[in-house]
Amino acid sequence: MKPTITIEYCPKCNWLLRAAYMAQEILSTFTDDVHGVMLRPSEIAGRYTIFIDETIAFDRKEAGGFIEIKELKQLIRDKVNPTKSLGHSDRKS
Repeated sequence: MKPTITIEYCPKCNWLLRAAYMAQEILSTFTDDVHGVMLRPSEIAGRYTIFIDETIAFDRKEAGGFIEIKELKQLIRDKVNPTKSLGHSDRKS
């Protein structure tokens, strides 16, 4: 079964646009690899957490800042389809 990506964001911090942008990038890149992307407003101020199914893949507070989209795509790829090429967004060998 394909995983669902959930982006939990703080609406009080106005992070909806960032979450929507990341959702768009994930859906564009992983069309055949994910079930979908869900945006979930957080009840906890300052939260920006990305889940793959129920597992935390990225937490802004733990990381000390936001993840770049290139890094997020690599992180998701490594979990959902490790053999997938990300083209110019891929790691340098």
